[in-house]
Amino acid sequence: MNKNYETAKQTYAAFGVDTDTAIAALKTVPVSVHCWQGDDVLGFEGAESLSGGIQTTGNYPGRARTPEELMADYAFALSLMPGTKRINIHASYAFLGKDKGKIDRDQYRPEHFAPWVKFAKEHGVEGIDFNPTFFAHPRMKDGLTLSSPDEETRKFWVEHGRRCMEIAAYLGKEMNSQCLVNIWIPDGYKDIPADRLSPRLRYAQSLDEMLEGYDKKWVLPAVESKVFGIGVESYTVGSNEFCQNYAATRGICSLLDNGHYHPTEVVSDKIPSMLAFHEKVALHVSRPVRWDSDHVVIFEDELKEIMKEVVRNDALGRVKIALDYFDASINRVFAWVTGQRSVEKALLYAMLLPNGEMKTAQEQGDFTRLMYLQERVKMLPFSDVWEEYLAQQNLDENYYEPIMEYEKKVMENRK
Repeated sequence: MNKNYETAKQTYAAFGVDTDTAIAALKTVPVSVHCWQGDDVLGFEGAESLSGGIQTTGNYPGRARTPEELMADYAFALSLMPGTKRINIHASYAFLGKDKGKIDRDQYRPEHFAPWVKFAKEHGVEGIDFNPTFFAHPRMKDGLTLSSPDEETRKFWVEHGRRCMEIAAYLGKEMNSQCLVNIWIPDGYKDIPADRLSPRLRYAQSLDEMLEGYDKKWVLPAVESKVFGIGVESYTVGSNEFCQNYAATRGICSLLDNGHYHPTEVVSDKIPSMLAFHEKVALHVSRPVRWDSDHVVIFEDELKEIMKEVVRNDALGRVKIALDYFDASINRVFAWVTGQRSVEKALLYAMLLPNGEMKTAQEQGDFTRLMYLQERVKMLPFSDVWEEYLAQQNLDENYYEPIMEYEKKVMENRK
């Protein structure tokens, strides 16, 4: 324990905050780290570009091109991340082997994801989360999947969803940890539709069929909304109102992605509203810049506010935290680690606040004291506590140099 931390510990103690308790608590909070940052969301099926209203920008050299390269980068990134980690994979990251080119997404089986279980166990992660892949596929008809008026198209995607529920149960059992399955579809229309209801009724029917009989012990389904995407600017089938109502009436999770709302909306304000009515809430932590741009998460104000709501509402066991961003303009491993560490910083920052005292000031109408506390804590020696947290896990703040060395030795050879 360094002298700076000892001083910081005493400083925080004057505000009634135990830094040792905060550090110990943070080590146990799982953060689900997405695999798709490493290869620009292309997956293992052979896709060369994205579709479905999402886009990766940048062309920084060194993108993982094979499952082996992605896993190597993923493992290296995880080694530089503090805290408890989960991994998060899409169905498009199936290891198809001899089945590649012979079967489609409606025929994927648990064994196609066995290498991910092996990877997870080898790298000591807590569990695996999963996502059906309803984009970047020729069976999208007119940009629609589960809401398609074409029955064959809809059935194909329903079956993909069913298979994903079976795969998720397998992942949960293998890891002895419930698998969160997030359902997001890109369905919508570029221009003003003549019928906004029918696609949503078909989507609800498809979800009901997809979720029928799923293993509730090992699978936690969630539905994710979005306000718009590229090419679906006028109408999105899976709107916020649709997803929240579907989740509430079916007893499943609602997932909030902080890039999926109007620019003036903030997820930090939505979390306590959801906690008032839902036992569990799922998060995709991203960084939208004017739209759902999926910039790398950084230690900024809204991220701090999000984690404050999770911590001070005693919801660390109720809010499922996952990362979701993909930046190809900088070193991809650096992006991975920066985003995860930023979430960890925000959690620690929230844990080091005198939350009880601030709440009391608010309840008593003493807003002068509340503002004093809110401003005063900004200047407390947070960085010294953060460095102690890292040190206890044999990490430090300089992760740039190891990543640059890895880039030079490994990633630069990918021509």
